[in-house]
Amino acid sequence: MKPFNFIIITGIILLFVCSNKKAPTDADGRPLIIKTGTIDCDLVETTPVVFKNRVYRFEYVRTRYWNNDTGDSYFRFVNHETGEITQSFARGYHLGSAFVYNDTVYVTAVDMWDGEKIFIFASNDLKNWDRWLVFELPGYGIFNTSLTKAENKFVLMFEIGRPYEVAGVAFTALFATSPDMQDWDILPADHNYTKDRYTAPHCLRYLDGWFYNFYLEAHQGYEMRVVRSKDLIRWESSPFNPVLKASQEDKQIANNNLLTDELCKRINKAENLNNSDLDFCEYNGKLIINYSWGNQNGEEFLAEAYYNGTMEQFLKGWFPE
Repeated sequence: MKPFNFIIITGIILLFVCSNKKAPTDADGRPLIIKTGTIDCDLVETTPVVFKNRVYRFEYVRTRYWNNDTGDSYFRFVNHETGEITQSFARGYHLGSAFVYNDTVYVTAVDMWDGEKIFIFASNDLKNWDRWLVFELPGYGIFNTSLTKAENKFVLMFEIGRPYEVAGVAFTALFATSPDMQDWDILPADHNYTKDRYTAPHCLRYLDGWFYNFYLEAHQGYEMRVVRSKDLIRWESSPFNPVLKASQEDKQIANNNLLTDELCKRINKAENLNNSDLDFCEYNGKLIINYSWGNQNGEEFLAEAYYNGTMEQFLKGWFPE
């Protein structure tokens, strides 16, 4: 056999093996998430992304972050492999979420908690940032956002707490779409999840005609759950919920280079009744997952986990046929 043909055949075999790798599950058949532990304190909203074949963690640094002496909030990216931190940007903005498309990083954010405006920051080098207003909704209280691509449009999920006639029980997901991330159409209020109870939205994904909303539900503390929909109106809940809930593994120390003895003592003593703000990216056939844990009342810690499978396996795994 010629060497070139051997290489082609070997590549086909490897592709077949990787594409047919069994999705990892726990004893109950749920997608198996492995918690590795805490990597920082006082961080909540973060997004792992792949940008130019490197994994970065977008971070919203609040004013009360233990190592923030600027007196204000800001955004930054952290190289997942080296820990190198990029130049900060978007000073005074809040509750950011990152999304990568065509070698450009987009960050959606609000200019104030419970505010009326959503903005986009965009960069192709993580140094220079453009900014524009997505839309303004007078009388609304907007919090977290999440952006995804669905076929020929971008879809933005945004969290509201008011007005009551639209939000119902805070917090509720609403949606907007755009062909180019410049011009946005806010979908009618029946496109939501959901008005009858606390279901704070955080992470939106799209696959094969389905939208997946990973959200926080107040249940035995606070748990991450997932629902899916084809039209953003009718939703199906995963039979495997919750996706994440508080556990002792949250308090494992996974970043000895950053966490001092004092911070480790805080972690050890902290009340833990919450797993929230889950977000994830796929890199080399594996999901890198970030989430927050704590007491949902000011004691907050950032943790990491992984799923040893693809994004497709992970999303579909929550809804077995």
